[in-house]
Amino acid sequence: MPTVEPDENREHRIKTEIIIDAEDKEERAMGWYYYLDDTLNVPFMAKWTKKGRKSTSVEEKQVEVLGMAPDDECLKDMFVEVVYPNGKDEDVFSAKLSEIVAIDADSETQEALADWHYWLARGYKF
Repeated sequence: MPTVEPDENREHRIKTEIIIDAEDKEERAMGWYYYLDDTLNVPFMAKWTKKGRKSTSVEEKQVEVLGMAPDDECLKDMFVEVVYPNGKDEDVFSAKLSEIVAIDADSETQEALADWHYWLARGYKF
């Protein structure tokens, strides 16, 4: 059951810019991947909220989003590469984009993140 009401502007953008002509799961995933890769203006600061694997605890960390993870990692979900502030290059992690909330990002990046969160909240799948 969708947790948000339909947004006609967002629906139009998704259908005409992101998943246009996509005929299967992989094409929809790649449509999203390339839209996000082109639209997210990185780096930007964000809050990464992740749930513990073995517990119900939620952990929040401030991170810097460096860019999209490699496309072959994004066939089932969208991932970005993040680093903790003042982290080193070897401290780069993959984070689900659904767990990322921008702290300091431009309007284009915020809209792209909101598009992805909307897609998930509406219950859409690749």
